[in-house]
Amino acid sequence: MNSTKNKLNKKNQPTGTRRRFLLPILFLLGAFLLMILPLEGFVSSVKAVLSYVFIPQIRAAHKTVKYAENVHQTVWELLRTHQENQELKQQIEMSRILSVQAQQALEENERLSRLLELEPRARWNGTWAHVAYREPTQWNTVIIDKGSTDGIRERSAVLSLEDGKEGLAGIVVEVNENTAKVLLVRDKDFSAAVQLSRGQETGLLQGGGASPVRIKYIPLLAQVEIGDEVHTAPTSSIFPAGILVGTVSAIHKADSFQTALTVEVEPQIRSSAVKEVFVIYSGE
Repeated sequence: MNSTKNKLNKKNQPTGTRRRFLLPILFLLGAFLLMILPLEGFVSSVKAVLSYVFIPQIRAAHKTVKYAENVHQTVWELLRTHQENQELKQQIEMSRILSVQAQQALEENERLSRLLELEPRARWNGTWAHVAYREPTQWNTVIIDKGSTDGIRERSAVLSLEDGKEGLAGIVVEVNENTAKVLLVRDKDFSAAVQLSRGQETGLLQGGGASPVRIKYIPLLAQVEIGDEVHTAPTSSIFPAGILVGTVSAIHKADSFQTALTVEVEPQIRSSAVKEVFVIYSGE
């Protein structure tokens, strides 16, 4: 029995060996034929298919090319989206700027329209001017865009508008040919003779800088209450009588050794609100 099996194995061994050698030879022969055949029509398509199936490197290269094409497309789309996003941001920012400018122009037009309706034109002779500059170290002074060529002189009274009411803004202290410097009511160097609306008592109003504006020399028994209006007095040598200065904000009662009240005043025209002014010509 063993001898019979050995004989069968010896017969099968050459056949398996021949098959193992035959397949590579056939593969090489087929590849050679594909190489020497013309690259046209059906043969070209068959070569491409067989190369893709049997050669892993070609498949990998094909996938890489496809991936690279997709990456290129994705990058291009991202760049285009980024550019469109930047353009949209610029358009939004431009729209915001235009909206702010339009709002500022509208507010200025409304303010100028109210200024044109003020009574100073009828009561006093003067000229309108714009605030051109504020001194950073002296917030309670402004430079206006008109000067001596426009008839402005030193010690000219200056009015402005806030909350629909005209009021005393300050006094001209320096004049150049085309500009003038205005000292505002809150400045510590500002002073004016004023009159209380309730009892007609007069006193001296003085700016306080960072401190409150105050009226000095009000009699102890004067009729004055918080909220009373304060106007320029007829006895003033600089300001025309009757200009609204502000309202009483506090009253300091006298101590036993004092002979007068000290009255605090909230100016009608805040320093930060002064944008356009009406300068009354000196001597008017």
